[in-house]
Amino acid sequence: MIKVLKPGLQTTVQDNGRNGYYALGMPPSGAMDKFSFLAANLLVGNDENAAVLEATYLGPELEFQTDAVIAIAGGEFPPKVNGQCVPLWTTLAIREGDVLSFDFVKQGARVYIAVAGGIEVPVKMGSRSTYTLCGIGGFEGRALQKGDVLAIGERTGPSPVEGTAVPVYLRMKFSKSNEIRVVMGLCSYRLTEEARRKFLSIDWTVTPDANRVGYRFKGEPLDFVPRKQPFGAGSDPSNVTDLGYPIGSIQVPSGIEPIALLHDAVTGGGYVTIATIISTDLNKMGQIKSNETVRFVEVTLDEAIEARKELNAKLDEIKQIIS
Repeated sequence: MIKVLKPGLQTTVQDNGRNGYYALGMPPSGAMDKFSFLAANLLVGNDENAAVLEATYLGPELEFQTDAVIAIAGGEFPPKVNGQCVPLWTTLAIREGDVLSFDFVKQGARVYIAVAGGIEVPVKMGSRSTYTLCGIGGFEGRALQKGDVLAIGERTGPSPVEGTAVPVYLRMKFSKSNEIRVVMGLCSYRLTEEARRKFLSIDWTVTPDANRVGYRFKGEPLDFVPRKQPFGAGSDPSNVTDLGYPIGSIQVPSGIEPIALLHDAVTGGGYVTIATIISTDLNKMGQIKSNETVRFVEVTLDEAIEARKELNAKLDEIKQIIS
């Protein structure tokens, strides 16, 4: 069992996501940075879909009421066990009574705490992930609170080896200025040529409105091609007849402050989506903080698929190192 002494800013239980229900209006939730999530699970010998804790901006303080094996991956939240610094991206042995805590975040926005056996919470619609807007999944459908006690699942994978580490060259890298690759569409045709050029050429600043639902960006207004209001669409130039929102899609209500829709966002609506962040770079997006900048870079679908292959190759290399 794990007792929550301090919950951090927002710490939730997440796994690989509630997949297969998007058409019903249910977003996947799940880890925002799947690369770090998977690496942490691999380091403790878990199934790749095992539930972990995702902490945002400020890590929790946790008391382990049993021996455990853990790994912490993702942003640079310097971890401590009983006040002593321990490494990130490394398999760690925890003893009954040990307390895990974190210093203030240095880089990145989220950290993943995996425990051998996984965090044991009920499966809801095929997932243990927390979707706080509907109050389902995770621990009672909400972020952790002081006094919560979490169960640890039964270990079924190979026994992890203390001190096993992901090499530095395979770990996430962080910057205050980031390039995020996008495939243009579904409705980028609604932008003027100048607006399309502007979208791909300026640095967008992440506003404080940045969470699991979406990230809002501040930059310059984007103009839309004049048109007659379609039947069934709103009067705003960014409105269309309702359509589905891909995960990572970017909408621009009224042409002001683009919003990237992420893992807890609604699945459809009446705003144009001018681009979609490629799946590989959703990991990076989940590690960007408010006031950091993003430059969107257009890629083709083939290039997006190649980026996914490269990421999977890195994960395969991590698996080989750990095994």
